[in-house]
Amino acid sequence: MSMQCEVAAKEIAGSPMGFFERWLSLWVVLCIVAGIVLGQLAPTLFQAIGRLEVAQVNIPVGLLIWVMIIPMLMKIDFNSLHEVKKQGASIGITLFVNWAVKPFTMAALGWLFIRHVFAPWLPAEQLDSYIAGLILLGAAPCTAMVFVWSNLCRGDANFTISQVALNDLVMVFAFAPIVAFLLGVSAIPIPWDTLLLSVVMYIVIPLAIAQGLRRHFMAGGEAAFQSAAARIAPFTMLALLATLVLLFAFQGEAIAAQPLIIGMLAVPILLQGLLIAGLGYWLNRRFRVAHNVAGPSTMIGASNFFELAVAVAIVLYGFDSGAALATVVGVLIEVPVMLWLVRMVNSTRGWYEKHL
Repeated sequence: MSMQCEVAAKEIAGSPMGFFERWLSLWVVLCIVAGIVLGQLAPTLFQAIGRLEVAQVNIPVGLLIWVMIIPMLMKIDFNSLHEVKKQGASIGITLFVNWAVKPFTMAALGWLFIRHVFAPWLPAEQLDSYIAGLILLGAAPCTAMVFVWSNLCRGDANFTISQVALNDLVMVFAFAPIVAFLLGVSAIPIPWDTLLLSVVMYIVIPLAIAQGLRRHFMAGGEAAFQSAAARIAPFTMLALLATLVLLFAFQGEAIAAQPLIIGMLAVPILLQGLLIAGLGYWLNRRFRVAHNVAGPSTMIGASNFFELAVAVAIVLYGFDSGAALATVVGVLIEVPVMLWLVRMVNSTRGWYEKHL
């Protein structure tokens, strides 16, 4: 294994959940409250921020999202792709669950709960937008937080690196077509130009910048890279929280009028996470994959690249859309659900390894 792969493996092995990540759900709740209050106190200010657009991209939010995403993408080592062939079965399961199952089950659950079960209690004009937001979540499997989940479930670091690198490579080419297909199936208009712009703006360009920064810092050795990554990392959460304040400043009136919307949107997202985790874990056991590989393979599908989903929802549908709100609900429930799944993976290790 190359020196860069060894460095990346050490990064994952030493990646505990930080203070902001551990309490992310609490910060999200506080941002919801702060955003709603600020939106009511200073509506003119936030309307002015919303008008700062170029080619349908809001400049303040675009910059915040780059700050949010780039430090996470720096962790990806594409030099580890050669490791993929060593874990053929588990990589195959990861790709199958993430790209052949997950987006479609999320669309189906969105259609079931938003269009039918909860439709009488949701604003009719936002139903399509809510489903679109859920589709965006389902089509964006986890990129960086999976490093944390892998560490917590004692996953194989080399496998985690290789599956994330491959998954991100697939995302560059598969995200837009899958989202467009599912929006079409759901009879939701497809803004192809904006969707492709979003892929370039929030996947291709940040990934290129992040990999350039990674090479720059790695040139100074592992210690230099670790130091730079540690200095940059807090900006991810700060940018995410600032983006949420802006979102809820625009969403405040709708949420104040119908606070149960958040709970109703959480139901399909929660069921999706449990379904995908269960499927991934079972398939890994069925194909006799080692437990320390099954853990991160399960986690990458069960969690979401919610930063990307939030960004694309804002660009496609706007701050005050149901799509933006749906993706933010994904942020709200991500950490508690994933911590519970980590606990389940760890506690069932004996059952998993029995008769392997």
